[in-house]
Amino acid sequence: MTTFIFDVLKDLQNKNHDFSKLTFVLPSKRAGLFLKHQLHKVTNQTIFSPQIVSIEEFTETLSQLKPILNTELLFEFYNSYTALTKKENQDAFEVFSKWAQLLLQDFNEIDRYLIPQENIFNYLSDIQELNHWYLDENKSDFVKNYLSFWSKLYTYYTHFTKQLLNKNVGYQGLIYREAVKNLESYIQSNNDKQYVFLGFNALNTAEETIIKKLLEHNLAKIYWDIDQVFFNNPKHDAALFTRQHQTRWKYFENNPFYWITNNYSKEKNISIYGVPKNIGQSKYIGTLLSNLSQNNPSLQNTAVVLGDENLLIPVLNSLPSTIEALNITMGFPLKSIPLASLFESLFKLHKNQSKSFYFKDVINIISHQFIRPIFYYDNTDYASKIIETIEANNIIYLTSDRLKQMADKAETIINILFANWETSIDSALKNCEQLILTIRNYLSENKASNLLSLEYLFRFNELFNELSRLNTEYNHIKDISALYSIYKELLSSETLDFQGEPLQGLQIMGMLESRVLDFETVIISSVNEGLLPSGKSNNSFIPFDVKLENNLPTYKEKDAVYTYHFYRLLQRAKNIYIIYNTEADVLTGGEKSRFITQLQLEDIHKINHQIIAPHVPVIQPELNQINKTPQLLNQIIHVAKQGFSPSSLTNYIRNPIDFYYQKILKIAAHNDAEETVAANTLGTVVHNTLEDFYKPFIGEFLTVENITNLKPKINETVSHHFKNEYKEGDITKGKNLIVFEIAKRYVSNFLDLEIQDLKAGNQIKMIAVEAENNVLIDIPELNFPINLTGKVDRVDEYNGVTRIIDYKTGQVSQNSVEIVDWEAITTDYDKYSKSFQVLTYALMMHQSNQIKLPVEAGIISFKNLNSGFLKFAKKDSSRSRTKKSLITQETISSFETELKKLVLEICSLDIPFTEKEI
Repeated sequence: MTTFIFDVLKDLQNKNHDFSKLTFVLPSKRAGLFLKHQLHKVTNQTIFSPQIVSIEEFTETLSQLKPILNTELLFEFYNSYTALTKKENQDAFEVFSKWAQLLLQDFNEIDRYLIPQENIFNYLSDIQELNHWYLDENKSDFVKNYLSFWSKLYTYYTHFTKQLLNKNVGYQGLIYREAVKNLESYIQSNNDKQYVFLGFNALNTAEETIIKKLLEHNLAKIYWDIDQVFFNNPKHDAALFTRQHQTRWKYFENNPFYWITNNYSKEKNISIYGVPKNIGQSKYIGTLLSNLSQNNPSLQNTAVVLGDENLLIPVLNSLPSTIEALNITMGFPLKSIPLASLFESLFKLHKNQSKSFYFKDVINIISHQFIRPIFYYDNTDYASKIIETIEANNIIYLTSDRLKQMADKAETIINILFANWETSIDSALKNCEQLILTIRNYLSENKASNLLSLEYLFRFNELFNELSRLNTEYNHIKDISALYSIYKELLSSETLDFQGEPLQGLQIMGMLESRVLDFETVIISSVNEGLLPSGKSNNSFIPFDVKLENNLPTYKEKDAVYTYHFYRLLQRAKNIYIIYNTEADVLTGGEKSRFITQLQLEDIHKINHQIIAPHVPVIQPELNQINKTPQLLNQIIHVAKQGFSPSSLTNYIRNPIDFYYQKILKIAAHNDAEETVAANTLGTVVHNTLEDFYKPFIGEFLTVENITNLKPKINETVSHHFKNEYKEGDITKGKNLIVFEIAKRYVSNFLDLEIQDLKAGNQIKMIAVEAENNVLIDIPELNFPINLTGKVDRVDEYNGVTRIIDYKTGQVSQNSVEIVDWEAITTDYDKYSKSFQVLTYALMMHQSNQIKLPVEAGIISFKNLNSGFLKFAKKDSSRSRTKKSLITQETISSFETELKKLVLEICSLDIPFTEKEI
């Protein structure tokens, strides 16, 4: 396969051109490197290298202006905006930067296409006047300001460009316009030079003017790269621009048009693969490369062209390990680097200018992979210490001083992260720079394993140095929010460049980087509508019809550019693999591209089209199972000696694996800081309040007066217990205030229920409150002791009948404490866990001789207080209305039989802990 560049060089050699005296002008710098590499193939002697420049570099030479960064351009434009706009009508820099970006793009287009500036700006102003025309002569202030803005566009442009020209700098469009202005004088002073333009397609008016002038003065040659299949088809957009150049340029009336080639029709292996999702595409590219490397181990003359540049990292992670040489033309966006997320979090934290910080934001920052190691001093992990303190004390908002109290040894890094950001922009930028230095010092201790991270830091250090320079020079950044906007603007345009050998091995690039280059094997990814081509996006203040009238490019021309690049890649390639995403996504691209449909309809090549589905192995779900060993049994015996509580036994009934994790492995559930009071905290507060209220009455009969005297103490006692349980959590507002009021209401309603009972003539005698139990149960089959332990909320005597009462703040109904089949009580958690608990309490208190049978046991539900005391009951059948609510010796014996079976199961070596499907 011969490349377009080689064909051009060969043609120049045949025409006896002295390469040393030529200046090659190409669409990109990268193409120049490949051209230089091809030179030795057409020269037989040592020569001085010709000058090789990109079109941007050439126009900079003509205009004698230096390019300016987009971000600095914003600052310069804001100078003009503030100079020409009344102070009361000025937008803040942060607001300005959002609309000014679009306007700068329009300035750029207007200049590149040499549109008379005053005409188009006045035209746009007149359009807005018409849009806001109405009979009432008095326009609102808003409309007046809006129309004033449009009428000033030409003034803004004039002032702004004048400022730039005074500094000998310019954006691309201005550089092009000035290059055209200086063209005549440049030709006169450089009439001995010869230029070769090659590989161009779509040209703006400035480029056209420059090239045509040089051609007319016989100072240049131009080589197009288009295939006759496209050129001869008036409806094919791949040749849209070259057809226009050939018909419209007078130069070609008397001079040949180089070149219309015949490469596309040659035999090619074209395969189209539909693959679901981006990761699927990346993985399949890895598979293709692995297969290709079997015949071409170096993958020389092979390119992966990414239609969606977000695929870069997934593709790199999918490359086969056999690849030795790799060159990545596209840079890795800084915004995708882990360090970007750290500064994103810091700016979001501080842009509200509050002196207190939300605990989740603080935890997010100190847990960051670049920050966590810096909090490690003297063998202490101060980040963990801060997190534990926040969670233990329910601290929702923190200040930097409070953080320093939690971790005094980490004061330096806490100051950098959380202090003095609001003082000034300089102090915020200084904190960012100090943070980078602190991270660098840590990473430098083990430099060899942190080279990539240090490279990240270097690029971010450059970025913040640039921000400091811009802020010092222009002083437009007034607050953290504006700094954050400019930071994001800079970040979006910055990349971390890869190092590689551009002329060897596999090439990975974006579509625009492929200009002028030819490869034998091409893999193109993300060939979907919305990506290739990019669709009808129109980020511009200039309406579509005005663009048409002024010959400015629209989405049609943009589509034609992508069409040309796509088909040019295919022209000389022999093996072509086109991959598209079968899962339509409106955000990142829709259905397969029209390019694929067009290829299939052309009927020039035989195309292999397949839908590739990833191999998904069928993994049968397996329930987790822990076999018991003698060592594990020893741990169970230890737990048994300490005592099984009713809740731990019901936990086993619900899921044995949870019992194993919590009781054997001692893995406690992690408790985050409670931003809103949790249900268990509410339950604890209500329990503790009632314990305080009823303990003084143990052994006494309750009276209406006793209970009535408790009601004024509700607020104080509930507040006290909330402070103990909820620590520093705020219960004075929001949902927490509602929960606080609910707790008081629960207690008040319960006391009202007691008063109502007493007024009805019922006698209630308090026997115990929060009664501790620890009893030994006899299981002859086991040769070690089994204890039951637990705390009973309340035991009283109601009209002579002993009641064992368990408080529940949740919803419980009567059928939750009724059983039919004794065997089901240790197998069905959902139906019988409440019955199991109260019967265990009854068994323990009977065995320790604290009560005498018969008794009643049950639940008082604070969400179902109207139902009163919900008694345990045994029914003969599910439909039977006959219930036995008194717990007798027979009841205890029946329950004890099932309880012992359950304990034997837990302690049996032969029965593993098996997870239940929930």
